[in-house]
Amino acid sequence: MKKLLQHLFLSLSVLTIFSGCLKDTTYKTYTYQITRPVFQTKAEVVAQIGNTAPETISAAGKMYLLGHYIFLNELGKGIHVINNLNPAAPIVESFIHIPGCGDMAAYGNTLYADCYTDLIVLNIAQPNDVKYVKTIPNLFPERVYVLGYYQDSGQVITEWITKDTTVTEKIENGTRRNEIMFFDASFNFSAASGMAANSAGVKTAPQQGVGGSMARFAIQREHLYTVSNSTLEVLNISQPMNPVWKTKTSLGWGIETIYPFKDKLFIGAQSGMHIYSVEDPANPVKASTFDHARVCDPVIADDTYAYVTLRNGTQCLGYVNQLDVVNVENIFSPKLVKSYPLTNPHGLSKAGNHLFVCDGRDGLRILDASNPSNVTIKSTIPMPKTFDVICFNNVAIVSAEDGLYQYDYSDINNIKLLSRIGIKF
Repeated sequence: MKKLLQHLFLSLSVLTIFSGCLKDTTYKTYTYQITRPVFQTKAEVVAQIGNTAPETISAAGKMYLLGHYIFLNELGKGIHVINNLNPAAPIVESFIHIPGCGDMAAYGNTLYADCYTDLIVLNIAQPNDVKYVKTIPNLFPERVYVLGYYQDSGQVITEWITKDTTVTEKIENGTRRNEIMFFDASFNFSAASGMAANSAGVKTAPQQGVGGSMARFAIQREHLYTVSNSTLEVLNISQPMNPVWKTKTSLGWGIETIYPFKDKLFIGAQSGMHIYSVEDPANPVKASTFDHARVCDPVIADDTYAYVTLRNGTQCLGYVNQLDVVNVENIFSPKLVKSYPLTNPHGLSKAGNHLFVCDGRDGLRILDASNPSNVTIKSTIPMPKTFDVICFNNVAIVSAEDGLYQYDYSDINNIKLLSRIGIKF
């Protein structure tokens, strides 16, 4: 019996060794894309701030007008400098490289822009040769996402680079096993050249620009107002290139936009519209809140009415897509006049008795608002998904999904396309 067991064990061992030599082994190769972040320190980011050659407008964002220039944000990357002396033939003259930029405002020869969690001050006396002046650090501590996370180590993600990745899998007897991975790790970030030298500039009579309804920056009476997700920050800019922080006001969560009008600030939030008095410009005082459904809501206003667009979406929640007309003659008791259904309204502007509303994929709506109790759609201009609009000197400047459009509305019954620039033009 013992001898038989020895023979059986020997036979099994031989079979095991033999089967190990004759394993069914195959290899399969797969190629897919891998995305990796590019990290830089804040010092490296600041050293790159400055003008580069013109770039194609591929993700038109917020706008700011100053003189005959349009400053157009390219989300997370910087600002296009557009000479708009002739709106029928605008010229993209240069690109201001500012990683992490999403908002801006201009005053005289000074441009204020966000750079991740910081505020950057630039001298734009020569818009195509801007000079870095200073940084106001950590003004937007809640703002942790633009192209990626803000790192506690002092680094930021300035770019995401996608490369093809090849994986070879070894398959033994039907069982997969990752054997080898090859990929191109040469993710070199080519930094744009920029100005790093400080410049105090020459003090001139400041010219105030015009921002859109989607803005988070506003300038009024020598003060810069900025809103984050939950706070209102106030900086004195009587010396434009040397902003001095004054106050911080808690607004509650879901804050999105700010619109200045005379001695008032109209602040759009996901839960309502806040009205603040800035009779003392350094110390905003809350007058009232107009509550609405939990959605996104840019707002503009005049002496009598505020116009609020409500929309749903990934971040905006809710199911409401409409225009609210609100009587604000008494800022302490705003009252809804009427709501009007729309498709997915974003930014808006007003020219005379007409509202220009960016209604998402449905294009640009022109509304007759001469009677706030009976606002009607006068016309619609089909165009790719629209984002924001500024009406100025009979020209409607519209940022859309595929670029920047300009329309002459001097004859409201015969609106004409003047120009368009962007990724498809």
